[in-house]
Amino acid sequence: MSSKKFVKLLARGGAKFIRQKSTSHAIFERQKEGRVYRAPVVMAKKELSPKYMKLVLRQLGFTDEEMDATF
Repeated sequence: MSSKKFVKLLARGGAKFIRQKSTSHAIFERQKEGRVYRAPVVMAKKELSPKYMKLVLRQLGFTDEEMDATF
């Protein structure tokens, strides 16, 4: 899956773009149950590994049930 598609899925799951300076990573944020989760996402990649995407989802506080329901 490309970075572009992954970002769209993150948005559907409630994650919001925060910032990206002059790097290849953008910072996304998700609020859940009063806690704030943040994670960097590599941008402009044609193919992200499933392992990497799962790591980002975990950093943003997604549970297995939320991943199944959202994605």
